[in-house]
Amino acid sequence: MKDQQKIIENIAKEIRRRFAKESSGHDWWHIERVWKMARWLAKKEGADLFVVELAALLHDIADWKFHQGDDTAGPRVARPLLSQYGVAEEHVAHICHIIKTMSFKGAGVETKMETLEGKIVQDADRLDAIGAIGIARAFAYGGYKNQPMHEPDQKPVFHQTKEEYFHNSGTTLNHFYEKLLLLKDRLNTRTAKRLAMSRHQFMEDFLKRFFEEWEGRI
Repeated sequence: MKDQQKIIENIAKEIRRRFAKESSGHDWWHIERVWKMARWLAKKEGADLFVVELAALLHDIADWKFHQGDDTAGPRVARPLLSQYGVAEEHVAHICHIIKTMSFKGAGVETKMETLEGKIVQDADRLDAIGAIGIARAFAYGGYKNQPMHEPDQKPVFHQTKEEYFHNSGTTLNHFYEKLLLLKDRLNTRTAKRLAMSRHQFMEDFLKRFFEEWEGRI
C-alpha cells in the first residue's frame, strides 16, 4: 500500500509538470479535479483505488483530440510511464484500456466501459465537463480551437462516427447540444448520476439566459 501511494504521488508530480501551461481546458487543474472526484467515487462504489487514481491522473496524457484522432496515443504514452514506476502489467493493461475507451466520440458512438474502475474514471471526467466548470472549459476549448462562440444559422450536428466528431468545426454553443447536454444520461454510477442533476440544470439555465441576452430580451 505504501509503495502504491508513492507511485501515485510520483506520477501526479510528473503529470502536473507536463500539463502546467496547458490552455485548452485539459490542464493540470482539470486532471486534479477528475482525480479527486474519481477517488471519492471509488470509495463510494468500492472500486480498486490504485487503478482508479492512476487512470484518472493519466486519462489525458495524450488525448486523441490533440493527436490526429488517434485513440491509441494515450495508452502508448501511458504504458512506459507506468512501467517506469514499477506498476504491475495487469494494472498497466487495465489502466491503458480505461484511457483508450473513456472519451466521448460523438452522439452516435458508444464508449461503454467494461470495469467498475473505468466507469468511475469516465464518470469523473464527464462530471467535470458539465456544470459551471464545464461551461468555462467549453469556452476555453472553443477559444483554443478558434471556434466561433455562436452562429445562429449553424445547427448542432449529432455525429454518428468518431471521424465525424473529430472533424467537426462547429460553434461552442453547438457543443453543448452535441455533447455536454448528453452526458447526464451517459453516466455509469448511481452516485455520479445524482451529482449530475444540478450541474445539468445549471447548463440549461445558462443557455436560456445566453439566448435571452443574445436576442436582447434582457
